Amino acid sequence: MKRIFYLIAIFLIVSCSKQTEPMQRVNDFNFDWKFKLTEQDLAQSPVAISFDDQQWESLNLPHDWVIEHPYDTANANTAPATGYIYGGGIGWYRKHFNLNLEDHQKAFIVFDGVYNHSEVFLNGQKLGGRPYGYVPFQFDMTPYLNKDGKENILAVKVDHTRYADSRWYTGAGIYRNVELVVTDKLHVPVWGTFVTTPEISEEQAMVQVATTVSNQYKAGQTFTLKTEILDAQGQVVSETEEKQQLSAASENTFDVQVAVKKPRLWDIESPYMYTARTTILNEGKQLEEVLTKFGVREIRFDPDSGFFLNGQNRKIKGVCLHHDAGLVGTAVPKGVWRRRLQLLKDGGCNAIRISHNPGSQEFLDLCDEMGFLVQDEFFDEWDNPKDKRWNQKERKQEYVTEGYALQFQEWAEQDLKNTVLAHRNHPSIFQWSIGNEIEWTYPRAQAATGFFNNMNWSGNYFWSEPPFSPEQIKKQLETLPKGKYDIGTTASKLVKWTKEMDTTRPVIANCILPSASHLTDYGKSLDIVGYSYRRVLYDYGHELYPDKVIMGTENLAQYHEWKAIMERPFIAGTFFWTGIHYMGEIRGPWPQKGSGSGMVDFAGFPNPSYHMIKTLWTDKPHTFIATQQLEKSINKIDPATGKLVAKKPDAWKQALWNWHKVNNHWNYPEGQMISVEIYSNCDEIELFLNDRSLGKRTLDEFEDHIYKWGVAFETGELKAVGTKDGETQVTYLNTAGNPVGVTLVADRTHLKTDGYDVAHVVAQLVDAAGNPVSHTERKVTFNLPEGVRLLGVDNGALENVQLHRTNELVTHQGRALLVLQSIRSKEGQVDVSVSSDGLKGDQLKLVLQESDNKQDNIEFASVKN
Repeated sequence: MKRIFYLIAIFLIVSCSKQTEPMQRVNDFNFDWKFKLTEQDLAQSPVAISFDDQQWESLNLPHDWVIEHPYDTANANTAPATGYIYGGGIGWYRKHFNLNLEDHQKAFIVFDGVYNHSEVFLNGQKLGGRPYGYVPFQFDMTPYLNKDGKENILAVKVDHTRYADSRWYTGAGIYRNVELVVTDKLHVPVWGTFVTTPEISEEQAMVQVATTVSNQYKAGQTFTLKTEILDAQGQVVSETEEKQQLSAASENTFDVQVAVKKPRLWDIESPYMYTARTTILNEGKQLEEVLTKFGVREIRFDPDSGFFLNGQNRKIKGVCLHHDAGLVGTAVPKGVWRRRLQLLKDGGCNAIRISHNPGSQEFLDLCDEMGFLVQDEFFDEWDNPKDKRWNQKERKQEYVTEGYALQFQEWAEQDLKNTVLAHRNHPSIFQWSIGNEIEWTYPRAQAATGFFNNMNWSGNYFWSEPPFSPEQIKKQLETLPKGKYDIGTTASKLVKWTKEMDTTRPVIANCILPSASHLTDYGKSLDIVGYSYRRVLYDYGHELYPDKVIMGTENLAQYHEWKAIMERPFIAGTFFWTGIHYMGEIRGPWPQKGSGSGMVDFAGFPNPSYHMIKTLWTDKPHTFIATQQLEKSINKIDPATGKLVAKKPDAWKQALWNWHKVNNHWNYPEGQMISVEIYSNCDEIELFLNDRSLGKRTLDEFEDHIYKWGVAFETGELKAVGTKDGETQVTYLNTAGNPVGVTLVADRTHLKTDGYDVAHVVAQLVDAAGNPVSHTERKVTFNLPEGVRLLGVDNGALENVQLHRTNELVTHQGRALLVLQSIRSKEGQVDVSVSSDGLKGDQLKLVLQESDNKQDNIEFASVKN
């Protein structure tokens, strides 16, 4: 199941001097926009057709204006929320285009997401707006389009003067894709098909296609509705057609079922996709064709045995992800997400919780294609606001921190339903989440637990069971004063709206206070109660509510969390916080740009926690060597045995978000005692220093799942030889010399000249022997040719607050990342090089080639310059 592509047999007159050309596709509306950022409304409104935008910036979408700005301590007041980059202002976008519809045609503009408080105007007329920045929305442009080839002006206002309106970096602008959809008056509306697979067996799958058809003619219409199922190679494997009727100015949904013999299933390892092709024919003439990608798969949750995908019991090995991607901000090219998701996939991850908002279509497309399960989350706020700087209930009302709670009453139903309509065909989505840690904003739920402001209790909220019994909590809920809004009433309403749109997936929420939520209509209305940082309550919840499915939905990326899940068949899995570093929500002193909880850093380089979790989530042998000076480490030498042990033996059982500081190098003063930790799933490891054995150890010796050696440093080679299931794996760390050069490696050698394709180029300091140097830093300069666009640079460090839109920066751990994007240009070859004072530089070639995707036939009017 994937987003819908509308293909319509139409004729578009693009200018008086052009011949009409047939089009049969959705139109990419991302190119050739004009942009202006201001701090207040302009004296003359850009809505007016006569407005002169010649001096405005020319750009393409998607676009996040915030990431272009510098990090600055002047923004310290809101840094705990959206970060040290100022993101305020009013952004205006304008697009000039020619589009002359025939009388039987309609045109729609579809936005996948605009952050936020957007208003859309066509030729001076307001089409509508959207305060929420994460939902797709669309408008009918037909009544306001100019005729006879006259130029149209589409204007979009984005008001982000509430620039600290979230608990993380949001970005601002038209940061997701925009499409123009042209249809016949007898058509399938945007997001108008829904494909499900209610019956699946090895022999056949019954595919149900619900197609909504709208008749906007003034007379009734008789038509043929044809449905075909295509395999991944485009071959028809099943089809049906029926005569249908619609009266004038009416709409109806038609359900058909078709059988697919010997179906190939969508699965984590083999995410096979089919396509439903829906065609509307009138007297043999094709009016419209809609392609809907989908997957054949079965999901099931059981309160005793967890999660089943296609009948196979699986653990959900998930991570939470925010919607930024570091140096590119929130306008994330598909290729950037692909690299990041592939790294998580290689680490054993099979599920993503999109935190705490609906994802983009492109992100969901990738999850479909790559085999990730997805929890699509609707909201972080409901009736009452959270404190944007420190979470929990809002402490002080300010204009700049006003968030979605102010729009929730008016917009929640439409925003939720739009999200489900647009996303429901994605097979990757297996859960709808209605909210995140919402209990913080309802004081009655918080007070009822007994965790807080309880003088008779001295436990720790994070690690202790509730001080109140369920009976006491229930009594508290009955007697404590209710606020204006009730958490259970709101939750029930959100669940109801979700199930009005889709009953094929369970509804879940991330509950921070499940001991109270289980006893309200909040927990009772959910199909699954997700536990946020409450692994200590797994047994409590299962014992008290044996018929309710529970699982972790936000947990620490630590061994103790996964151990608790593996020991409990009734826990389906979890989502670690987080898979990748994200911007904003800063809890430390300057300089910092975000949260350091990610298994992967801002530049997409794996952190030590990534390697630990990979040893838990994958079967193939994996080993990572981490080192640290003994006095700076969490370990010590046991005087009785001479072996390296933890200073606090039980500390691992309550390890929190950030991994302890370690290095992945072998560069220290001679003779200094070094703590060597090895994260591995090998059953046994023998450690060597310059080919001298330092002994064999077995994994079952280490309760915390971390091999440990105390080693006196000696220049040379540290080697770990591990065995697992009879397979041997060798991992090395070599002492690096001083850097003499910097090398370049790219993840791509060819770029399509479509204006979207990206290449990730990594610069690495190296010594005379070619060893990577990660214990010292240098400033590097990337030299960029024409023919590619600079998206930005980063070194991955939490403390890196260097500007992203530049071609130079100081490395971190000896490396730096450059991201380049193609432009729409001719084929050719470009050279990208890197230099650093006193070091030998490097150069690589990128081949630019025309996209294999056909270009749109529509010709947009030239923007005046």
